[in-house]
Amino acid sequence: MPPSKESFADITSSLNRALRDYKPPAGVHLVYNPLEYAEGAFLAYCRRFGMTGSGQRKRVARGRVLLLGMNPGPWGMAQTGIPFGAVSMVRDWLRIKAEVGRPAVEHPKRPVLGLACEREEVSGARLWGWARDRFGSPAAFFRHFFVYNYCPLMFMEESGRNVTPDKLPASFRDTLFSACDDALRALVHLIEPSMVVGVGTFAEKRAAACVDGHIPVARILHPSPASPLANRDWAGTVTRQLRAMPIAALAVA
Repeated sequence: MPPSKESFADITSSLNRALRDYKPPAGVHLVYNPLEYAEGAFLAYCRRFGMTGSGQRKRVARGRVLLLGMNPGPWGMAQTGIPFGAVSMVRDWLRIKAEVGRPAVEHPKRPVLGLACEREEVSGARLWGWARDRFGSPAAFFRHFFVYNYCPLMFMEESGRNVTPDKLPASFRDTLFSACDDALRALVHLIEPSMVVGVGTFAEKRAAACVDGHIPVARILHPSPASPLANRDWAGTVTRQLRAMPIAALAVA
């Protein structure tokens, strides 16, 4: 008998429990977990765009392309609870306006202001801006795609500088990845994607390790402004990359 499918809420709750007692490793001053203080916004996103139908007929939408990011940015998911969640895109295009709380301890340079935050995450603005310009409406985009982050935690040095998961000490990273791998496998089991596309090399590698060859895995260019390639027509590059993929091509043709 196949294992029962967890819900989006179950997966989120299990991942939060697994990560709750983690102590920041050496070199990391603070850790934010938007799945805790912005859980309501994240689950509103999952219910609205991870499911189809209405009322009692609402069910998980399956067979789409899963776009997998790495972890929250300070002006994106850390503010809104939504993967790549640039404030203007979450507020004006996705139209998710759920309450966002605050971490127990905040860095003075990285306050969580929710939709009142005036900083804009470039990566999120590029990704959701591409989705808006390419598909027009969220309904049209989410008919083909679902966006999720592999790791829900944001790590900061004492200066407030971001620390990405791949730069964490190996002993901490292995334990963290184990919990995030379990959550990703549960998500894949739930939504049964036709393909997993990593947004960047890190996400592609974690996806490949989790699906173990059962689902096609590919990669698109990460929209980070730290990447010179991403600063030269990221949207056009990603459209061409997706068109070269046999499954995802149908969604951007």
